[in-house]
Amino acid sequence: MATNLAVKYSNPGPRYTSYPTIPSWSTDGVTQEEWKEAMVKGFNDSNETTGISLYIHIPYCENHCYFCGCNAHRTQDHSYETPYLEALLKEWKMYTDVFPGRLNVKEMHIGGGTPTFFSPENLTRLIDGICKNVNKMDNYMFSFETNPKSTSREHLEALYSVGFRRMSFGIQDFDPIVQQEINRIQSFELVKEKIDLAREIGFTSINFDLVYGLPKQTLATITDTIQKVMELKPDRLAFYAYGHNPHMYEGQRKFKEEDLPVGDVKQELYDKGSAMLESIGYHEIGMDHFAIEGDALYIAAKNGTLHRNFMGYTENTTQMMLALGSSSISDTWYAFAQNERDDTSYIKAVNEDRFPLHRGHLLTDEDLVLRRHILNLMCKQETSWADPKLYTEELDIALYRLEDMENDGLVVLGDKSVRVTEVGIPFLRNICMAFDARLWSSDSLSKAYNVSRDIQKTYIEKARLAKEAQQVS
Repeated sequence: MATNLAVKYSNPGPRYTSYPTIPSWSTDGVTQEEWKEAMVKGFNDSNETTGISLYIHIPYCENHCYFCGCNAHRTQDHSYETPYLEALLKEWKMYTDVFPGRLNVKEMHIGGGTPTFFSPENLTRLIDGICKNVNKMDNYMFSFETNPKSTSREHLEALYSVGFRRMSFGIQDFDPIVQQEINRIQSFELVKEKIDLAREIGFTSINFDLVYGLPKQTLATITDTIQKVMELKPDRLAFYAYGHNPHMYEGQRKFKEEDLPVGDVKQELYDKGSAMLESIGYHEIGMDHFAIEGDALYIAAKNGTLHRNFMGYTENTTQMMLALGSSSISDTWYAFAQNERDDTSYIKAVNEDRFPLHRGHLLTDEDLVLRRHILNLMCKQETSWADPKLYTEELDIALYRLEDMENDGLVVLGDKSVRVTEVGIPFLRNICMAFDARLWSSDSLSKAYNVSRDIQKTYIEKARLAKEAQQVS
């Protein structure tokens, strides 16, 4: 039954780290003045209550991982460090000059690229430069992504000294053949060495990223990888599906199609891996994430405070997320803005004293309502619009889009509510798509998701007739 459902709902869908999703953002974007206004509105709405999240993107990588879909500049020339660092600090000052008060930071994450491409001295300078203008909230969490091959004791000690306590390893798969295929070669022994060192220094939280669906990956490699995870005991991990988009990413063109597990075979990799993780004490959190019982992510899921933003799932429910660096995406709750994608354009814009906006979106009233429901589904697996403030007409149509999923046991529908069943959790993307008004109104829907215009019109007509009947009664 589970396999049949996986095949039926195998169409790709957004990860819903935002709503509207990036392809649906308005073509007009966001002007410099609109962005400043949205920042101030977000600050006034949330800084004193929840604080903010901060993301810093360091795009540089010395190695080209072929599977990767991240925005990265591959180079071994470390002369890029200083001008990029200076641009990050200048962009940060541009933000702090706009806000009417001192920012309260709840979480900070450095991603990439490879953050430890920067020297320990430059990482310290970066974080000190940012933190001198903020208040660190109680129980703040600073985290960073790491490649064990480029992370030294000096890196770890420097980051620990400025407040970092969590580190994330991009493991993908421990099998040497798979690592060779994806050009991400890192032995189990090397990873263990760096984890032991981090724990010795005082880091309290370790995250792994695992990927299934990679070339040459099999049930045997997944089994071996999870067995090695058992030995290393990370506090939390993500178990993602590999997204094959060779038309977008040059490295993925190196893979042979026959080496990629697809369909039922790919689903079996996830089923095997997730079952093994659960057998050794990990609990599935939302979609694609797992954590042990003592981890803050697990606790947040249990007490209803789990949150999701452009960094993925987090235990910190912050409404506003500021992002620094090339390609990074900021979210004031009322507007999104993505920076220039390449580091040269990014640095040029900042040095011209303007926010390096590449594209953006101002959320409409309907966007804000639907965003709340999609966030509820992703984090709490249920949502309700009994409160009139949480209602928009699109929700009536969404219920009809979900009827087939209710028949398949994925959701339980109420007059003004949706609850995801345990069977439905792996299909959260599909369920949230029913609420995605911009997706359903786009020309790409029928091509990407195999939904015809006639079916869409049927859902709208059903909702209209039901509303007329209700008014008559």
